[in-house]
Amino acid sequence: MENYTYNSFTLQLEGLNVSEDYVYTVFLFIFFSYLFIIVVNGGIVVLVFLDKNLHQPMYLLFWNLSINDILGSSIILPRLLIDMLHPPSDRLISYYECVIQAFIIHMCGTTVQTVLMIMAFDRYVAICNPLRYAAIMTNKMLVKLTVSAWGVSFVLVGIMVSLTIRLNRCMTMIRGLYCSNAALFKLSCESVFINNVYGIIVTVVMFTASIGSMVLTYTKITVVCLTSKNKSLNSKALKTCSTHLVVYLIMLFSGTLTIILHRFPQYTEHRKISSLLFQIIPSGLNPIIYGAQSKEIRKFLSKWFEPQKGFPML
Repeated sequence: MENYTYNSFTLQLEGLNVSEDYVYTVFLFIFFSYLFIIVVNGGIVVLVFLDKNLHQPMYLLFWNLSINDILGSSIILPRLLIDMLHPPSDRLISYYECVIQAFIIHMCGTTVQTVLMIMAFDRYVAICNPLRYAAIMTNKMLVKLTVSAWGVSFVLVGIMVSLTIRLNRCMTMIRGLYCSNAALFKLSCESVFINNVYGIIVTVVMFTASIGSMVLTYTKITVVCLTSKNKSLNSKALKTCSTHLVVYLIMLFSGTLTIILHRFPQYTEHRKISSLLFQIIPSGLNPIIYGAQSKEIRKFLSKWFEPQKGFPML
């Protein structure tokens, strides 16, 4: 049983419990997964920044998604890799570092939902009101939507973490792969009723708004496609919407599974694996799914990788 240590500023991370026979296998899997996430998402960030043809609302919103994936993965995976090389007793983290990590993790998890909701709105305007698209999705509107996506996340998560840091701590063991808001307030021996209620409310509101916006926009898009005889419009709608929907469903499924497993302490190790895959799979698949679908991105890449003309053959 864990000893009570009041308001200690040094916490211990439980981390992954991996057999010694598989430590390096798991380490290499996580390392190359993180490297892949950084390369593909960083590539998207650079491509959108360099190519003026990609300075369109859809790609600029996707640019935000890649930034979010890089930030979320970088706050978790490098620390996890370092901890794997140490015995459990040496996996220590300062309280302030833990709070910052929890704040960024939850903000990234919330931001991905708000950005995907805005991307759904962008697709709705482009397909259902194509003639008004340029007038609605102006640069000013895009800035407002982007700031709103990050701002809403910052405020909601800021309140959530503030409710946690007000509590006195009597334990030091963080149960899980990384610091989260729930792991932090569980260190307290005080009542965490308010924390649980606020966390549930935020989760329900975000998922309701997220799923509701998807259902509403895609229902209207489907109606337009079914009533339209424009094959070009229907083809474009199918490509862009299917891509966005696949990314959303991957995020929704992996996030929901993690939340459900969090309510069952007996599945701690399953929750750890789910949490790890939640950080790796969406972040790694998002740029591939969008990159494979985007004609502009494929065209830009072909310019860089096609054989250069004008050089003599050896």
